[in-house]
Amino acid sequence: MINAVKIINDLKNLFFPPYCAGCNSILLYNSEPLCIKCRHQLPLTGFVHLNDNNTEKIFFGRVKIENAASFIWFHKKSITQRLIHDLKYKGNQKAGRFIGRWMGAEMLKSDRFKEIDMVIPVPLSKRKLRNRGYNQVSEFARALSEMLSCEYKEDILSRNDSSTSQTFKSRQIRNFGSAPVFTLNSDLYLSGKHILVADDVITTGATLENCIKQFSHIPNLRVSIVSIALTA
Repeated sequence: MINAVKIINDLKNLFFPPYCAGCNSILLYNSEPLCIKCRHQLPLTGFVHLNDNNTEKIFFGRVKIENAASFIWFHKKSITQRLIHDLKYKGNQKAGRFIGRWMGAEMLKSDRFKEIDMVIPVPLSKRKLRNRGYNQVSEFARALSEMLSCEYKEDILSRNDSSTSQTFKSRQIRNFGSAPVFTLNSDLYLSGKHILVADDVITTGATLENCIKQFSHIPNLRVSIVSIALTA
């Protein structure tokens, strides 16, 4: 049985070899989703180790957070955009795990993200989850929890089907228009915890702001934020 599975995988990689999400070059079997050249070209922010960084400034005066960090800058027509596109629309969940492990390793070196108890991915609506088949943030968040040796919970929050996508809205509409609606499914055991809410790309912070507001009544809860990318 094992040999049959190996043969099937070998044939799959022969006819459909993995490719680099950044430059489309063919990769070796079981390699990372980016080639070495594209990895070196990723525009890292350095925010994991930096207080009052650009990600944190987005939330000043809006919601109370402990710390926040985005791992890479998001520019149009860049390696980051191609990587996020593969993650969101082409089922390349290895990209999420790749960034999650990399970012998690950096977070372990930082005093800013000590004692994280739980990682929570920003949820998709049930309709979008059915259509896409997966939440593009899940493997990123799961890899972070594994690196930080803490719980991973994806059922704490849910997103209403009536929520509209923020992707193509202008900054002004995102900030002052209708925000996506989230529901807190359970606040059991959250009191006194330090949770980490994870998203893919932060532009104005409206989505994460709405998420975090669902926790506002929980006593002694600390909330930190991470994302794969921040729009430059």
